[in-house]
Amino acid sequence: MFPTPFVATGFWVKPGPVIVFDFDGVLMDGMPEYWWSARAAALQLAPDLVLPEQAPAGFVRLRPLIHKGWEMVLMAAELGRHDFNLEMVLADYAAALSAALARWGWEPELLQRQLELVRNAAIAAAPAAWLARHRLYPGVKERLERLGQEGADWVVLTTKGAAFAARLLAASDLEPSALYGHEQGSKPEVLHQLLDQGRPLWFVEDRRPTLETVRADSRLASVHCFLVSWGYLGPRDAEALPDDIAWLTPELFAAPLAHWPK
Repeated sequence: MFPTPFVATGFWVKPGPVIVFDFDGVLMDGMPEYWWSARAAALQLAPDLVLPEQAPAGFVRLRPLIHKGWEMVLMAAELGRHDFNLEMVLADYAAALSAALARWGWEPELLQRQLELVRNAAIAAAPAAWLARHRLYPGVKERLERLGQEGADWVVLTTKGAAFAARLLAASDLEPSALYGHEQGSKPEVLHQLLDQGRPLWFVEDRRPTLETVRADSRLASVHCFLVSWGYLGPRDAEALPDDIAWLTPELFAAPLAHWPK
């Protein structure tokens, strides 16, 4: 999957790291698309809902807590309830998810399938409009293109469907060494597979709970973890970071890999 060590001046050179990037909130800002697709899927499942065309402030506040696509659809539906209590959901998101699934009588698989049907239809009908709802964060394209000069490879690990992420990257003329969507399993499961490649592994996320899950897995102890300072962060995600999760600012991200905190 990854290139073999390269030869320079007749000697084998140890390859650089494999840098594993989360997609949404790290490489790509797709907030307009998230709401557009989540809203459309929710309205197909519950046509009586009344939802605004632009993402409401409540959805923006919930986005740092949302981990998988189906949760976006569920939260869009919840935002359409007249008695929806945003502060209660923010205080205990896991409990709110379970209660909302029971309230609507939906299963995660149904919601995920509906979301992907909406996206597939949008891509087929108006691909340019769908792509226009996304943008790379400033400097991302240029930084990814320089990684190869430092002996590093980069891959994408996302809870988005792999086909959607691949289409967005291709539209920006970016091609990772590998791309893993939700179809390939959880992020820790994929990281285990990548460790078998025998390369140093760096993992870049904007979701602190995901990094904490990785840090709690002793088999992933050698993975260097980075929490980016941009993206869909919760209000306290940057506070009291443990020593084994490094804070990655845009300035450090743009710097040579040797200067990244570890």
